[in-house]
Amino acid sequence: MLRKHKVVFSEHPYDYEEHGGTTVSARELGVDEHAVVKTLVMQDEAAKPLIVLMHGDCKVSTKNLARGIGCKSVEPCKPEVATRHSGYQIGGTSPFGTRKVLPVYVEDSILALETIYINGGRRGYLVGIAPQVLVELLQARPVHCALAD
Repeated sequence: MLRKHKVVFSEHPYDYEEHGGTTVSARELGVDEHAVVKTLVMQDEAAKPLIVLMHGDCKVSTKNLARGIGCKSVEPCKPEVATRHSGYQIGGTSPFGTRKVLPVYVEDSILALETIYINGGRRGYLVGIAPQVLVELLQARPVHCALAD
């Protein structure tokens, strides 16, 4: 999807560790974990899926997210459900090129960063992009739902 839309990006393969998360990818790439963005597949009270993009060193306040997007509640999808919606294996979920077009929400402070590192569609592979690409390509809507990890 990034190549198709002629998006400038850098490629960053690394040694994936099961349950290592953004701590491992940030360490392997030598970047601040705050600039590593995790792609989380969640669902609202009607089980409608959505994607939340969050700093690697933060958690999502599901209450603040639900309030911010006008839902009663939001919760993470079970891994097999997330895979069914996104088409990606857990640990390799990218917001780009998902199986279904899903609404995307991005923690607004991510948009202030110069470069972000986000999953490129498989485990152990991040791409470096300008955060504005999230808005331009995915119509990502800014939200305030970060909690310090």
